[in-house]
Amino acid sequence: MTMTVEKTRTGGADYDAVVVGAGFGGLYAVHKLRNEQGMNVKAYDNAADIGGTWFWNRYPGAVSDTESFVYRFSFDRELLQRGRWKNRYVTQPEILAYLNEVADHLDLRRSYEFNTKVSAAQFDDATGLWKVTTDKGQAVTAKYLITGLGLLSATNLPKFKGMDTFKGRILHTGAWPEGVELAGKRVGIIGTGSTGVQVITATAPIAKHLTVFQRSAQFVVPIGNTPQDAETIARQKATYDDIWKQVKSSAVAFGFEESTIPAETASPEERDRVFEAAWQRGGGFYFMFGTFSDIATSQVANDAAADFIKRKLKQIVKDPETARKLTPSDLYAKRPLCGDDYYGVYNRDNVTLADVKADPIAEFTLTGIRLASGAEHELDVVIFATGFDAVDGNYTRMDMRGRNGVSLRDMWKEGPLGYLGIMEAEFPNLFMILGPNGPFTNLPPSIETQVEWIADMVKTMEAKGLKTSEPTAQARDQWVELCRTIANMTLFPKAESWIFGANIPGKKNTVMFYLAGLGNYRKVLSGLSESGYPTIIFDRAVECVA
Repeated sequence: MTMTVEKTRTGGADYDAVVVGAGFGGLYAVHKLRNEQGMNVKAYDNAADIGGTWFWNRYPGAVSDTESFVYRFSFDRELLQRGRWKNRYVTQPEILAYLNEVADHLDLRRSYEFNTKVSAAQFDDATGLWKVTTDKGQAVTAKYLITGLGLLSATNLPKFKGMDTFKGRILHTGAWPEGVELAGKRVGIIGTGSTGVQVITATAPIAKHLTVFQRSAQFVVPIGNTPQDAETIARQKATYDDIWKQVKSSAVAFGFEESTIPAETASPEERDRVFEAAWQRGGGFYFMFGTFSDIATSQVANDAAADFIKRKLKQIVKDPETARKLTPSDLYAKRPLCGDDYYGVYNRDNVTLADVKADPIAEFTLTGIRLASGAEHELDVVIFATGFDAVDGNYTRMDMRGRNGVSLRDMWKEGPLGYLGIMEAEFPNLFMILGPNGPFTNLPPSIETQVEWIADMVKTMEAKGLKTSEPTAQARDQWVELCRTIANMTLFPKAESWIFGANIPGKKNTVMFYLAGLGNYRKVLSGLSESGYPTIIFDRAVECVA
């Protein structure tokens, strides 16, 4: 592959662009700006190597719930044809190996400084440049700041009384160390979201005893992670042009045709037939979006899907009291979950379910966890599968300041704003990958969409000699309101979910995604570009505040 010689074009800056993150977003941004546009790019990541979210999330059972053939980049035909996977869903080691292959193929590592965290970023009104500071005390300047901080990377670790006295080991799934051995141990898992489901199903067969501390009962369908034969993979590779066309014009971008048939108009018998076929097929997003078109918007349809899963749960779980605890009382309107015989896990003699909404965790003891009722669970290892301060967490934890020193943390104190999930008013030349109010989809196609739009914007600015770009506050506010309006047309805001920040104590429950789908989102971005960016202010003239 021919690489472009990089030359800094921005007068007075150390680099044309600084990229933060070495996951899907950061890697593609470095490639687009450095390899394709010849820019001088400096990139940072606080991990020891490539991988982003998939570098840290090495917990047992870690797997993407997007099918293997579309959990990857689409832009490089050679990489697509070289792709390797064993099963329908791609595992964490396979994803990490793939991202390393991408980095090697595109020679991306030479732009990165690893084990380096960006602690602050400040826009300088006088120079029109970003000053980026690391935890090592380094400071560099650049015209453009591109952040691939990850939707799910700022770990959420709740605090409990006595945690520092516990003699066992405390782990978080989002910062999993190497060399952890759970076989033969008494393991406690706190949290039953997507990650929790995966850890639970992987740990139950090997632990001496597993105690699941369930905060919220979940709707979980089978994952259906079957081996993929060579013929199927070859067929997928041969039809990638059609596959990506469908993915990028779809809603959730998961590689299946979303249903256009409403459950409201189907008979109960037809609903059950469709749900049963989806249950046998597997896949959480498929069950919600591939069966009927109105599960996320119609109470009737949602109840039908929820009731089907509840009936399956009661058929599978042998103990009636355990089945009762596992039965959700909420809407089926969170991130759709899937797992490998999740409900069947609770039939095992070595698994205990503790409902900590009914009987909360009171404290950690020397040897385990004590509940409010006084019940004690002796443990060697406690695993927090408590998720992340999603979407905006990494931004508000960083000292990021725009024009006249305005703090992003302060601007977002009532909930994250953001324009298109990419830009923010008063923050010139800041481009966020998967920032607040971007699409809720399979992530690699959304990442590609955003990075390509960012790269086109940068290319336009460089061609015209423009110094800064930022959205108008009005455009930002209208976009946030549109995201809120779309969300309120669905049932999602009615359920307590990390999608709206409900997993973080004290965090305002607010819209953080554009829920109208990737196809519609791509139309918005292309329309904006084709019309000359009417909502963007270029080279804004401002007076500095004394």
